[in-house]
Amino acid sequence: MSIRKILVTGANGQLGWEIAQAAPSFPLFEFVFVDRTKLDLSKPESFQAIIKEIAPDAIINTAAYTAVDKAEIEKELAYTINALAVQELAKISKQLAIPFITYSTDYVFNGNATSPYLTDMPVDPVNYYGTTKAAGEEMAMAANEETIIIRTSWVFSTHGNNFVKTMLRLMKERASLSIVGDQQGRPTFAKDLANATIQIVRSINEGKKIKGIYHYANTGATTWFGFAEKIKALAGLKCELTSINTIDFPTPAKRPAYSILDTKKIESELSISIPNWETALAACITQIGIV
Repeated sequence: MSIRKILVTGANGQLGWEIAQAAPSFPLFEFVFVDRTKLDLSKPESFQAIIKEIAPDAIINTAAYTAVDKAEIEKELAYTINALAVQELAKISKQLAIPFITYSTDYVFNGNATSPYLTDMPVDPVNYYGTTKAAGEEMAMAANEETIIIRTSWVFSTHGNNFVKTMLRLMKERASLSIVGDQQGRPTFAKDLANATIQIVRSINEGKKIKGIYHYANTGATTWFGFAEKIKALAGLKCELTSINTIDFPTPAKRPAYSILDTKKIESELSISIPNWETALAACITQIGIV
């Protein structure tokens, strides 16, 4: 397969933006980045004409509805973007016989596990956002069995809204913060995931057959409290942090208590090396200081 032109949706999101930063290092590919003004995921009926005009050799869908709590209210919009739109992109990719990569979440699992989630474990989301992402996975695979789904977790970047940037801001503004300490997961630097994604496209271009579900998150696990403590230490901030339980911080959407993803499959099958989350966080905070 010869891949030259790659369509990337969600240009303004954390992952889409990081792919754009990495793109100049891969002159073999011509990346076409679109945001919602050009390709609006809430309008799947418009995709066919737009994609025909762009004529890509591969599609990477980084766009998603990610407002976990808001999804409990904006159900129709969340479902359209995370399920119906993904199904339509998968269908078009099949018609064009081109690779399709899309992303899902640790929130497709119920959080009751005691060891890292493997890619083939049954999904059982505990909130509506997770429900829409699980539906998107199933519908994409049904529309196009060659679909590549990458589940990830706790994404952060120098760009956009995320836990790292929120913590840096709040720790500068406040003397103390209470952070949930009984939810476990693996943080993911969007920059590392962007590079892994392009590596996957390169492997396909070189003839490797890749399809199905993979997990990608930076190595090592922590809690939101542990994450915040590391942010504080790396940034040299003085804010006092207190660990609280989920029950003490009610949110509209329930969160899984344990959502650590097992990434052995992507590491072994696709020869992808994953940095540790603390190393990645240090790199991110350094870049935020420069930006």
